[in-house]
Amino acid sequence: MSRPLHQLCELIVDCPHSTAFDEGEGYPLIRTPNIGPGYFDLEGVHRVGRAAYDKRNLRAVPRPNDLILAREAPAGNVAIIPEGAEYCLGQRTVLIRPDANKVCPQFLNYYLNAPEQRHKLLKNANGATVSHVNMPIIRNLPVNLPSMDEQVRIADTLSAYDALIDNNRRQIKLLEEAAQRLYKEWFIDLHFPGYESTPIDPETGLPEGWGEKEIQEVCLRIQSGSTPSRKNHNYWDNATEEWFKTAELQDLWLLDSEEKISADAITETSVKEFPPNSILMAIYASPTLGRLGILTKKSTFNQAALGFVVDENFVSKEWLFLKLYELRDEFNSIARGAGQQNISGQIVKDYDIVLPSKVLINAFTSLVAPIFHEMFHLQKLNSKLSEARNRLLPKLMSSEIEVL
Repeated sequence: MSRPLHQLCELIVDCPHSTAFDEGEGYPLIRTPNIGPGYFDLEGVHRVGRAAYDKRNLRAVPRPNDLILAREAPAGNVAIIPEGAEYCLGQRTVLIRPDANKVCPQFLNYYLNAPEQRHKLLKNANGATVSHVNMPIIRNLPVNLPSMDEQVRIADTLSAYDALIDNNRRQIKLLEEAAQRLYKEWFIDLHFPGYESTPIDPETGLPEGWGEKEIQEVCLRIQSGSTPSRKNHNYWDNATEEWFKTAELQDLWLLDSEEKISADAITETSVKEFPPNSILMAIYASPTLGRLGILTKKSTFNQAALGFVVDENFVSKEWLFLKLYELRDEFNSIARGAGQQNISGQIVKDYDIVLPSKVLINAFTSLVAPIFHEMFHLQKLNSKLSEARNRLLPKLMSSEIEVL
């Protein structure tokens, strides 16, 4: 039997419509970038003190087994609050408290993150640039419920997939940190192999063989993306070409885009196609400003991202990726804009970087390329596990597959 979401919940509460200052310590402030499909990503999370925590939780204090839904960027993601966590709501989020007598919170988390339910939410989203989901749409989202016993069995079955996904996600994080540590040791601390005996150029103050170049000089191409007209359905209906949004940039490989565009959109509009191994960087909007991704296939992307095709005569994609990661705080500090801050693409192109010798970059790449490859492998595995979990959910709900 289908029932609207609000009938299954004790409350559904919108967030305070104000910005909370990042105090650097205290309670995690859950913003939309911190909400993945079914999980929270607390890397770089903003934190607030007790006064701000209490103020933002006047309507309701988030507690374990509550759900937090992202209304924007990326709209539709939902995650469940774990035991022991004390969170407060950032902008563009919604707190959902399931009534445990009517619905299993873990089951509802899986249900709302399933592709069918996300589609129902997003097809009614508003917003020309950044889609957002209105409260009435959320409150009245239809939910088809099996019995409580079945809900619990389904949640237990699907949680086995999530345990594997979480383990892989932790491994990916460790690999990221290993690559960043090696980059810092070689190119920031300057403890690269042979540094003790490498002469310093008296004119530049850099190790011999090093120099300076603008970022555009080590790339074959740097361009921003574009968004085809939403009014032209030929560009969006039955489309097959990858089109990434900045919300999908998570400092990882980019596998499959959430939305597709048609080949006509590429030939008839200003949409630009980039080859595999291109790097994308978000240049608009503070939640994702500076976030990176690496394309795994020929793809397009929106105007809020800048694409880099590396010139392998100078650098590798791995080295430039880590260099752009290093420069994130610098780029964010020079971002401009009253509403949504942005980084000028031209400023990025013209930015001077210290360029190590090609021999040293090659040696570094030989060590980190396998790390990037293993991250790619784990991401693909997680993608397959997520797909299997999402395919299993409707079969479990319809009793096509019975959980014993």
